[in-house]
Amino acid sequence: QVQLVESGGGLVQAGGSLRLSCAASGRTFTSYTMGWFRQAPGKEREFVAAISWRGSNTYYADSVKGRFTISRDNAKNTVYLQMNTLKPEDTAVYYCAASLMSTVVVPRSGYDSWGQGTQVTVSS
Repeated sequence: QVQLVESGGGLVQAGGSLRLSCAASGRTFTSYTMGWFRQAPGKEREFVAAISWRGSNTYYADSVKGRFTISRDNAKNTVYLQMNTLKPEDTAVYYCAASLMSTVVVPRSGYDSWGQGTQVTVSS
């Protein structure tokens, strides 16, 4: 497995931006499709975005398409989530995850490793 540590969460006003980072260690980072999920209080964990090992393919939830951008730097073993035009409904704990599946359309059950999460709070 790969170990994942998220950072970059915080409190931001609606319309603002944040960039989350997820640093990976352990197994070869380029073996993994990387994803971001989020979980709001009282709700199930939901998919946000995913990126292929080379970074050439990305996939987004409809709720964040056009506002969020996932990227990765394989030299730094890090994946990012740039979040713009944030809304109060984006408030959640955001989790980074890694999957050995070769597609970006990976079910939650297909992710093998998870980070501990970072809190994002968007005030209205």
